[in-house]
Amino acid sequence: MLVAASLVLLAGCTGSSSDDDAAGGTGAPQQSSTPAQLALSMPDGAVDVSPSTPLEVTVTGGELGDVTVADTAGTEVPGSVAPAAADPSTLVWTPETQLAYGTSYQVTATATNADDDETTTTSSFTTVTPTALSTPSIGPLDGTTVGVGMPLRVFFDDAVADKAAVESHLLVTTSTPTDGVWNWVNDSEVHFRPSTYWPAGIEVTLDADLYGVSFGDGVWGEKDRTVSFTVGRKHVSVADAAAHTLTVYDGDQLVQTFPMSAGSAANPTHNGAHVVLEKFADITMDSSTFGLAVDAPGGYRTDVQYATRISNNGEFVHAAPWSVGSQGSANVSHGCINLSTERAQWFYDFSQPGDVVEVVNSQGGTLSAADGDIYDWAISWDQWKAGSALN
Repeated sequence: MLVAASLVLLAGCTGSSSDDDAAGGTGAPQQSSTPAQLALSMPDGAVDVSPSTPLEVTVTGGELGDVTVADTAGTEVPGSVAPAAADPSTLVWTPETQLAYGTSYQVTATATNADDDETTTTSSFTTVTPTALSTPSIGPLDGTTVGVGMPLRVFFDDAVADKAAVESHLLVTTSTPTDGVWNWVNDSEVHFRPSTYWPAGIEVTLDADLYGVSFGDGVWGEKDRTVSFTVGRKHVSVADAAAHTLTVYDGDQLVQTFPMSAGSAANPTHNGAHVVLEKFADITMDSSTFGLAVDAPGGYRTDVQYATRISNNGEFVHAAPWSVGSQGSANVSHGCINLSTERAQWFYDFSQPGDVVEVVNSQGGTLSAADGDIYDWAISWDQWKAGSALN
C-alpha cells in the first residue's frame, strides 16, 4: 500500500522594489504579500492507493479555501474538512461516502493570503484495484446477550496474510474497561478475550474498520462493520469428574449441586473451561458423526432431550435417564455430562450461549483446537497474548 508523502506546491509571484521605492519615492509600486503555501499529502500521480488513505492539507501564510475531490468524469465527491486529531494544524478532507476501489481522482485545494491572492494546487491519484474483496463474519451477533465466557470471534473466508494490518483495524470498546487482547487461533480466525471471564452486565462493541485495508496477497476489506453485544449474568458451573457432581453458580451464589456421570475411561470428557454454544430440546446423537459406526462396538444412535452443547467435539450436558443409577458414583458416558431428565431440563432452561462449564479431574486431556472453535480459556494468558499479531 502506498505510503503518503508531503508534496508542497507553491504558486503566485512576489514583487520587488528599488532603493528609491524603499526610501518612499512617490508613485512606487507597493510590494504584495507572500503567496499562501499549500501542501497536499497525496503525491501527484500516485497509484494503488487505499481508498481510505487520509487526504491531508496544510496551509502556510494564508487561509484554506475550497478542497474538492472529483473522479475522471468530473463528478465531485461530497466531503468536509476538519483539523486532524493528532495535529490541529493539519486539515483532513473526509468524504461523506467512501472512495471507490480502482478509480482515479483529482484533489484541488485553494488558499488565500492577506491580500486575498489565491493559490491553487492539484494532485491526481488512482486507488488500488483488489484481486478479491473480503467481509469477515463476526460472533456474537449484533444485539445479542451472551455469557461471560463467550469470546469475540472474527472469521475470514481465507487465510489472512497481513494479520497485523487487519488486527490494527479491529477496535474493541467496553463499557467497563478490560485487558482484552486478540489471538489468531488460526490463519483465518482471530478471537478477543480478557485475561479472565468478561465482567457480567457490560456492553462490548467491535468496530471492524476494514474497508480500504489490505489483507495481503491482493485481498482487501470490502466494508466496515460494527457489532455490539451484552454480557449477561455470570453462570459458571464446575463438572467434577472425580466427585461425580455438577455444581452450578448464578453469580457468586451456589444454586444447584447435581449428581452426574462424565465420560468413561474409554471416552473421557476433556478437562478445561467449556463454553455453552447452543441448546436442543430434542436431538439425535449419532456416533458416526465422529467416525464410529453406529453398529460398531461402542457405537450408538440415541434420541436425547435437553441437550446443552459445551464444545464442538460432541460434548453436551444432557438428559440420560439410562445412566441415572451411575450418576453421582461412576463415569459411564461417551464424553458428555449425564444428568437426570428433570435436572437436565433445569440446566437447559438456566443456560445461555457463552456460559461456562469447567470440567475438572477427568481422565481425559485438556480441551484444545482439535475439539472445536472455542477452547480459548484453556490457553494461558501469556500464551494468549503471544498470539496477537501486534504483540
